[in-house]
Amino acid sequence: MGYQVTKTDQEWREQLTPQEYQVLRQAGTERAFTGEYTDTETVGVYRCRACQAELFRSAEKFHSHCGWPSFYAPLARDSVEYIEDTSLGMRRVEVRCANCGSHLGHVFEGEGYPTPTDQRYCINSISLTLEPGGITEAG
Repeated sequence: MGYQVTKTDQEWREQLTPQEYQVLRQAGTERAFTGEYTDTETVGVYRCRACQAELFRSAEKFHSHCGWPSFYAPLARDSVEYIEDTSLGMRRVEVRCANCGSHLGHVFEGEGYPTPTDQRYCINSISLTLEPGGITEAG
């Protein structure tokens, strides 16, 4: 897929910390219950750490108790892309930033959470930056 933000591997390595690079560019996962946004309740916009595209809003964040920040919907359907992931011997749906292709986490559905979508976007904190406040009307 063609992304609005494209960089060489070396440019990504220079921009990101080794831990950010491992998750965002190599589809890694941070350890459960270690991310800075797991229990955050600050009102604001969550952006892609690699390119700063708006991805999620705090209004759609909920406590799933899974160890990672959970959202029931992205800011806009086209702000993320979905990739079938069959690693680890199971079928999952990987969520990537549609602006730069960085790995964010996975989305699950049908788990019975009392949310409007019955989806859980399980997102690595290290893939995000939180802009407190920062919420404008969607256009």
